[in-house]
Amino acid sequence: MGQMNFFSSLPRIVSVSEITRTVRAAIEGEEELQNVWVQGEISTFSRPSSGHLYFNLKDPGATLRCVMWRNKASIYAEGLSEGMAVEVLGSVSVYEQGGQYQLYADEIHPLGEGLLYQEFQRLKERLTEEGLFDADRKLPIPDWPRALGVVTSPTGAALQDILNTLKRRFPLVDVILAPTPVQGDEAPLKIVEALRSLAAVKPDTIILARGGGSLEDLWAFNDERVVRAVAESTIPVISGVGHETDFTLADFAADLRAPTPTAAAELATPDREELQLSLSELEGRRLRAMEVLLQNREANFSSLEARLQRASPLQRILSDRQRVDELTARSESALRNRLALWQARLGGLQQQLESLSPGSILSRGYAVVSRADGQVVRSPEQVEPGDQISVQVSDGEFDATVN
Repeated sequence: MGQMNFFSSLPRIVSVSEITRTVRAAIEGEEELQNVWVQGEISTFSRPSSGHLYFNLKDPGATLRCVMWRNKASIYAEGLSEGMAVEVLGSVSVYEQGGQYQLYADEIHPLGEGLLYQEFQRLKERLTEEGLFDADRKLPIPDWPRALGVVTSPTGAALQDILNTLKRRFPLVDVILAPTPVQGDEAPLKIVEALRSLAAVKPDTIILARGGGSLEDLWAFNDERVVRAVAESTIPVISGVGHETDFTLADFAADLRAPTPTAAAELATPDREELQLSLSELEGRRLRAMEVLLQNREANFSSLEARLQRASPLQRILSDRQRVDELTARSESALRNRLALWQARLGGLQQQLESLSPGSILSRGYAVVSRADGQVVRSPEQVEPGDQISVQVSDGEFDATVN
């Protein structure tokens, strides 16, 4: 019994892995160590071929090991260097194989931008819930602008980039500059005034632009007054603020977001070279359409001409002339047939007449006897013995006396 009490009083034996997992669970369960902003200076910065970032954050009293995975590093690695004061958003955990606690970083910003970024996220969330960034609020960008308003600094590189792009792509457009500071405390109010001044001039499109910079440099375009002025503009607004990876709330409120000022000018205007190609294509289509139209018209004209010829008086006359010739031939043939018929009938009548004529009768041996007074004797009672009579035969006549 005493031996059992002795062993039960000994401490429990655990593995290194178990201790490490317990520490990790304790750290990860601490809310203050999760999704926390940590301020410090970068040291021992490295980025191996894997693409991950490894660095330390230090201040005068301590050092914190940090790691950022490749998918995040591709966004935030640019511009980072040894000795840079930064603010890192991440969560603390334990790397069990090395037995080290470290910060797994999600975002890295220069010192001072961490609080600004939090303010950016809070304002973005509130305006999103308000519906200020909804797609159905967006205005269409005109394809063929005659006048283009530009809100930017008159001395900045962004303006020159825009002008050079417009000169190359679409020199016909008129540019109306509404100059304004794009950085500093007075910038938000001046940007709002510039947008409103262009609304009175009524260009076809407005470009809101400035060059790249830190979150603090671009903060004027996150000002709520500027964001609301962009969203409420009755003229389509293209936002071209910063570089491709920079996002401002004005970008979300604009009708179209461009990654750079140059891209904003490209999105606002058609390309002259593309227009020339389109015109050439349209000219070719027009010529082909004209050829087809002319061919159709010629075929239609030929058809109408043929119909006109068939329906013309001359054709009718020629046709009637042929008809006359046919009728004439038929009339002549009918007359010849009728004449032949009449001749045949006449011949028959003539034969009948000849067969009934006195001469024909006389030629058959008959004779015509007539008295001296010329009366034809048809009966013996018409004569007396001794009367003189005349006897006519076929080839002459002679006198006789009745006995």
